[in-house]
Amino acid sequence: MIVSKLGLDFNKVEQAKEVSQKIAIEVQQFVENYTTVAVERTLCRLLGIDGVNINDVPLPNVVVDNLKEKNILNQGVLFYIGNAIIETGKSPQEIAEKISNESLDISKLKINDIQHIKNTLKPYIDSSIERIRNNRIRREKYLSTIGEGTKPYIYVIVATGNIYEDVVQAQAAARQGADIIAVIRTTGQSLLDYVPYGATTEGFGGTYATQENFRIMRKALDQIGEEVGRYIRLCNYCSGLCMPEIAVMGALEGLDVMLNDALYGILFRDINMQRTMIDQYFSRIINGFAGVIINTGEDNYLTTADAFDEAHTVLASDLINEQLALLAGLPEEQMGLGHAFEMNPDLQNGFLYELAQAQMTREIFPKAPLKYMPPTKFKTGNIFKGQIQDALFNQISIWTSQGIQLLGMITEAIHTPFMSDRYLAIENAKYIFNNMKDIGEEVEFRKDGLIQKRAQKVVEDALQTLQKIEHEGLFSALEKGMFAEVKRPKNGGKGLTGVVEKGNNYFNPFVDIMKGNK
Repeated sequence: MIVSKLGLDFNKVEQAKEVSQKIAIEVQQFVENYTTVAVERTLCRLLGIDGVNINDVPLPNVVVDNLKEKNILNQGVLFYIGNAIIETGKSPQEIAEKISNESLDISKLKINDIQHIKNTLKPYIDSSIERIRNNRIRREKYLSTIGEGTKPYIYVIVATGNIYEDVVQAQAAARQGADIIAVIRTTGQSLLDYVPYGATTEGFGGTYATQENFRIMRKALDQIGEEVGRYIRLCNYCSGLCMPEIAVMGALEGLDVMLNDALYGILFRDINMQRTMIDQYFSRIINGFAGVIINTGEDNYLTTADAFDEAHTVLASDLINEQLALLAGLPEEQMGLGHAFEMNPDLQNGFLYELAQAQMTREIFPKAPLKYMPPTKFKTGNIFKGQIQDALFNQISIWTSQGIQLLGMITEAIHTPFMSDRYLAIENAKYIFNNMKDIGEEVEFRKDGLIQKRAQKVVEDALQTLQKIEHEGLFSALEKGMFAEVKRPKNGGKGLTGVVEKGNNYFNPFVDIMKGNK
């Protein structure tokens, strides 16, 4: 039994987890009956289909769009590609190229026995599984030889728009002490229903997430990791309309961390909730198998809602994200559940409320490498005050044993960070982490004091919120704006046309293989 420093009632915590599980299972019952264009493009990539046509349209899109236009995508891309391999003797890549130049119509080929089709696909399936497994082995070998930084992992971002400049900045940050490098995606990429191809040198507010960019940065971080004697993790974003597709690209290229939230795209990018729920399931299966730590986006709730009043919605969402991830076979040790330091600085005792929230999250998710996000909403451009805000944030992180610390920048609200800004942020964190290393073991919280009562109230409010969501159903709760004060219609948003009900011949063996069922 966990002994709570906050005097939390773990019977209530367990009750909240049970309610969250029921919410997640209801969602999963819906998910099981559907696929999406993004899931099918992911399967194309797992068969080795890559590249673009003469119009720069990715070949996975060409294949999936071709089947969708013929109203046969419901049987699944694996069914038709596997059948085409039998009939033509060509590889999946060659078949995709022939579909692209209109020299092959796979819908008109003789249909073979489904078991024959499955057996024909096996070598391609085994090849991609082996590649992903080898990337995991490569990571584990690095961790066992050169090691890694201590927790909280120091996490910083690069966002120049040019992958080659990102490499320069990422390697500089690693030398300065960063443990995780996140390459921010270019503005709006989450709304693209395709993944750009190749290395990119132009982006706005970030750099395009492409498989080649992943490869370039992974190689660069391996080089710098060997130089500094510490494995450097690479993070990108598989949220948005290409959630599972980017997840598999990251798995194929050896990424370590992925932004992967079940609700973020719905609330903050107006992506259709049905599409998102289906996509997040397969994306998390892939991340789980690849050993990738996912980061969820509950911190974003506090950019639209008040951190004091709506803290319970962050916890409720963390609990739902946890249960959805467990259904996808993702272990707790890979769940970087999100929360944030976003109390209004003018709030009396705001630091104590933040401390209560962070300690509560740590106790409720003891195995998770929690992702703690910095103050942003109340950064003013005053860099001296910003440095203090970030210092307070770093103090709470080490005090409450957070797992992943996305560092705040003094120039938040002014411009994209300079390398010098990043250096100051890392210096701030390392100084505080060293000087306050064991404070969490030395300091107790007063029984029934402000901190304990605050945490206990947030748990109680989160439980009540989850019970309302269970009664409503998650889709209805999202329609009513129960998270982040944002309302989204079940049949609205972007990407709904990419949702397809599964047909009688549909199969996806990667689900069972990656979840360890086969």
